[in-house]
Amino acid sequence: QVQLVESGGGLVQPGGSLRLSCVASGSRFGINNMAWYRQAAGKQRELVAGIHSGGMTNYADSVKGRFTISRDNAKNTVYLQMNSLKHEDTADYYCKVEDRLGYDYWGQGTQVTVST
Repeated sequence: QVQLVESGGGLVQPGGSLRLSCVASGSRFGINNMAWYRQAAGKQRELVAGIHSGGMTNYADSVKGRFTISRDNAKNTVYLQMNSLKHEDTADYYCKVEDRLGYDYWGQGTQVTVST
């Protein structure tokens, strides 16, 4: 069973930055893909950014050029650097990892609020 612990959320003003972290532990088979999703109040959960084990990344159009996903394989950690934050980025952010058997695991979520 893989456990995920997210951190880094909080309150930030528009135009500000935050860095989210997600540490995965307990994987017996190794981690493959890692990703960040978000869910705003009253909306469906959506993919923000993903990163494959080889380093290839993909982003939602709404965050391209502002957010950067990265990973440290030695630490089983995935990061999301969020710059130029907007009101519409306000949401609960969730980390998801896929192990090498293809099972998905979700974190508990970390809240990001962009407000003056």
